[in-house]
Amino acid sequence: MAVHTILLDPTNPNRIYVAISAAGAFRSDDAGMTWKPINHGLKSKYLPDPNAEVGYCVHRLALHPSRPDTVFMQLHWNVMRTDDAGENWNLISGNLPTDFGFPIDVHAHEPNTVYVVPITSDSEHYVHEGKLRVYRSRTGGNDWEPLTNGLPQKDCYVNVLRDAMAVDQLDSCGIYFGTSGGQVYCSPDSGDHWKAIVRDLPPVVAVEVQTLP
Repeated sequence: MAVHTILLDPTNPNRIYVAISAAGAFRSDDAGMTWKPINHGLKSKYLPDPNAEVGYCVHRLALHPSRPDTVFMQLHWNVMRTDDAGENWNLISGNLPTDFGFPIDVHAHEPNTVYVVPITSDSEHYVHEGKLRVYRSRTGGNDWEPLTNGLPQKDCYVNVLRDAMAVDQLDSCGIYFGTSGGQVYCSPDSGDHWKAIVRDLPPVVAVEVQTLP
């Protein structure tokens, strides 16, 4: 198991969200003194109990500071959303070609604009159909569009891991992600156009992207 995502509610200093691979999502409302599982609505074909309280492989969580009760999740399979701070989760995978993936992020200024990178499957960790595509929803999920301008659309077999996507706070909202192949891509215009800003980092270095405010 691995504790990865830690999100702080900017409107409530006592509220913290965390995600744990192979366990699920959890929330504290008392600054970490106590925790509760928040996994109602999640599904996993690997659990014998379909209503299990814990045991879900959450890959990443993301929220927008203006709407801290709305949290987006990339699950092992399925892209999910809650609007009540994790009490209930709803499926928002919609028209994605596959809803297995690792990163998920939210536009800096548009709380309903969300980004994911679909991966072929949990046994084939490379982008779907060998095409490097970031998918964007401007509706908070369900309706997704592929963003491909400047990204390789042939014979590309890289992965994008859970901490390998970030957004900046500029007016145009830059989006950044790194691949397991050692490339770092940047879109200065919210995903409409992409360019490689690094092409040959050692693969182990390229899995996490940090951006300046």
